[in-house]
Amino acid sequence: MTSSLAALDASWDASELAFTSATFATSNASGYGQYTARDSNRFSPAETMTVYAEPVGYGFAETAVGYRHDIDVSFRLLNTTGQVLAEQDGFARFAGETPNRKRELPTSLSFQFEGLPAGDYVLEALYTDKISDKAGTIALPFTMTAAQ
Repeated sequence: MTSSLAALDASWDASELAFTSATFATSNASGYGQYTARDSNRFSPAETMTVYAEPVGYGFAETAVGYRHDIDVSFRLLNTTGQVLAEQDGFARFAGETPNRKRELPTSLSFQFEGLPAGDYVLEALYTDKISDKAGTIALPFTMTAAQ
């Protein structure tokens, strides 16, 4: 068992910061894998967008209690030509300390883009691991419908 955990640790540490899931969801997750994927990427201007993602390959720092993880998330809203319409560094942070390396980290992000004209856009979320300096980006295309 110890050699299996050592192999898992080595593989995890060598991995890029990647995602096993990244999608629009109907609401914030209640736990790891406990979310409902949204059946459409079309939103009305008054709707809240919820993004669910499961990062993997992030780093751990040993502490007196066990292990700490610390991920910072920034976002960018782009139009179809790649022009940045909105962005925010340090939009969210997922950090914690557990007795063991926590490899199941559900993340939920909520966005409100009221007043955004109808059209097609891309929402990018950049996850930066503050422990290992690894970074990974998810890009989710969506359509904003006309206000009704």
